[in-house]
Order: sequence, then structure tokens, then C-alpha cells
Amino acid sequence: MSSNKYQVCAACTHFQSFRSEGKMIYRCGRLGFETKPDYSFDCWTPAEAVLNLMKKRGDLTNDKRT
Repeated sequence: MSSNKYQVCAACTHFQSFRSEGKMIYRCGRLGFETKPDYSFDCWTPAEAVLNLMKKRGDLTNDKRT
């Protein structure tokens, strides 16, 4: 897992979550497969709320936005 405290699937614009048959499903809309909120991939694109938080905290030095 990445050492970046923000770079996890749950903070990505492509992260999708929904309930199916009583079970929570977490999926990457970009890659097209199931994931988990705490997984991290190199294709990470931060969600707008995460970008705003990173700007507020001054953490944009390693912005990996694709």
C-alpha cells in the first residue's frame, strides 16, 4: 500500500460502492473490477473533495492526478 495517506481507492473519482444481495460491493469504474476501499493503484485520480482537502492541508506536492 502507498505511503500517501490519501491515495487509496475510496478517495478516487473512479471508486464505486453499492449494495447487492445484502453485501457491499466496491468497484473501480475505470479498471472494471472489484477492489477494497483501502487498496491503492498507480492510476489513482483524487476525488474533488480529496483534492480540496489536500490543497487545504498543503499536501499537493506529489499530486498524481491523471
